[in-house]
Amino acid sequence: MSQLPNQPIERPVPTSADVARLAGVSRATVSYVLNNSASVRISETTRRRVREAAAELGYVPHAAARSLRAGHTRMVLLPTVDPPAGPLHQRFFSELEAGLRRLDYTVVQYGSTGLDPQDAPRAWAELRPVAVIAPGAVDLTPPGIAVLRRSGARAVITLGPRPVPGAHALVMDQQVVGDCAVGHLLAGGRRRIGVVMPEENGPDRLAGPRLTGARRAARRHTARVEPLPLRYEEESAARLAARWRSLDLDAVFAFDDAYAMLLMRALQDAGIDVPGETAVIGADDLMLGRLLRPRLTTVRMELATPQPLAELVDRLVKEPGADPERHDLLRVAVVRRESA
Repeated sequence: MSQLPNQPIERPVPTSADVARLAGVSRATVSYVLNNSASVRISETTRRRVREAAAELGYVPHAAARSLRAGHTRMVLLPTVDPPAGPLHQRFFSELEAGLRRLDYTVVQYGSTGLDPQDAPRAWAELRPVAVIAPGAVDLTPPGIAVLRRSGARAVITLGPRPVPGAHALVMDQQVVGDCAVGHLLAGGRRRIGVVMPEENGPDRLAGPRLTGARRAARRHTARVEPLPLRYEEESAARLAARWRSLDLDAVFAFDDAYAMLLMRALQDAGIDVPGETAVIGADDLMLGRLLRPRLTTVRMELATPQPLAELVDRLVKEPGADPERHDLLRVAVVRRESA
């Protein structure tokens, strides 16, 4: 008679009652400790005993049950899109995620590529987030904001070059990047300035405002600004460099450091002296730009917030009826090196 192979015995899922018995405390104390509640005074010795018991049993709180008790989730939704964000956005999200976790929020990144402005808020609302921080690449609209609020989102926050009516706004005004870069070129006596406009779809939301800022700076000195379409390909850069002298330009703001490095190499291959014949400036202050010869002049961008980002989000969540706030985050400065 055949026998069935030994089957692994499934262990029951540990509960908060199990943790309470092992730690010698009440279930309420377990809840207060593991949910980081500040409303009840609990000694550090008891907190440590509860955490050790939870670790020994492999217990973790049930997020859905906690949400039912609280009436809302602790989830902050960060919609993501392709292509990946640049260095500044990466620093922004890293700092924000770490801070929110310390404040006992659950941070969820939601891939939103392909969702249109009507579908995206509905998809996000299905998860019942307590807050949504939508990047500028997602076209959040006032009706979409209303959908999120009706689903229980206490704070709807946009992150982009301009505010959206009805939402809090973390504004990264890209015009100041173009203004700063071209202002530096103008201060160096350059008056015929090209501005690289990436032909890829991804950077469009940044390139347009940066061109606007560049033109604003040029108007102050009656200088000329020439948009220069460019793909992030060696062949495209080589074609642009081959006709460079016919463009009669003496400087270029190359959108960011990556495009600046691509174009500078092509200009040098075409016999254009940098910076003697053409000054080159980028943006982002990438380490690789410091290793080129000549070293790349760039615009460094930093976040300037009135308080830590996570604390700002936490305050907006706790004040759901507050009027929309605007916070300008972008601080820029030229890092002067040899290329300009």
